[in-house]
Amino acid sequence: MRLDVVDLRTFYASPLGVVTGRFLTATIRARWSNCGGMAVMGIGYALPYLQQFRDEAVRVLAFMPAEQGVVNWPTSGPSASALVETTALPLPDSCIDRVLVVHALETSEQARELLAEIWRILTPGGRMILIAPNRGGLWSRVDTTPFGHGQPFSRGQLRELMRETMFSPIHWGEALYGAPFQRRFLLRLAPILERIGARLSLPGAGVLVVEATKQLYRPVGLRRAARRALPLPAEPVLAPTGASVMPREAKT
Repeated sequence: MRLDVVDLRTFYASPLGVVTGRFLTATIRARWSNCGGMAVMGIGYALPYLQQFRDEAVRVLAFMPAEQGVVNWPTSGPSASALVETTALPLPDSCIDRVLVVHALETSEQARELLAEIWRILTPGGRMILIAPNRGGLWSRVDTTPFGHGQPFSRGQLRELMRETMFSPIHWGEALYGAPFQRRFLLRLAPILERIGARLSLPGAGVLVVEATKQLYRPVGLRRAARRALPLPAEPVLAPTGASVMPREAKT
C-alpha cells in the first residue's frame, strides 16, 4: 500500500513521529548548520524538516510526488508547496543549492530518474541529503511507520545509485536506533539509544543518511575492448577479374 500525505501527516503528529522528527532534524542540522542566502528544496514529505530553514534561506520549497498528494505549507503566508512529477520538476537547471529527499526515493518507481532530475536542478557544488529506510534495520520491517513502506536500501545500493547519477557522497550516517513502536517507555529510552547507537555506530539503525554533492563531470572508464589480430587473406581481396596475365615463358 502506498502512503499518502494524510498518513504521513498523521504519523508525524504522533508521539513516535515527534521523536523521529526531532532526531532527524538534529542529523540534518549537523550537516547544514547555516543555509543563509541559499535556496532549499524538499522532495517527498520533508515538511517536518524544512521549517528550520525558513528564517535563514532566501527560498524554501516543498515538492511532493503526485501519487502522494500535497498539503498547503506553510500554514501562514504564501504557499511554498506544490504537487509535482518528480522526474520532471518545474524548475530551470542549476537553481537550487540544497535538496532534502525524505519519503521519496523508497516509494519511487523511477529512482534513477528522480536522482538525475535532482542533479539537474542543483547548482554546481550544490548538496543533497537523502534519507532512506535501512534494509538491515527494524524500521523497514514494520509497516506502522512510513519507513516500513516501499523499497529499503543498503549502503551499497545507495552508493551505486549515487555513482550512476553523478553524485559524490561526502558523508554517511545512520539514525533511529530505537524501536519503531509507540510505547511510552520505549519513547523515553529513545534519546539514550540514539546517543549510544550514534557514538558506537551500532548496526540496525532505522534509516541511512547520505550527503552527496553534484559531480560535474562523469569519470571516463578504461575501455576493455579486446583487439584480435585479423588473419591475412590468402589472396588479394580486390583481385582483378576478366583479365589474365600470360606467363613470361609463353611470350614470343
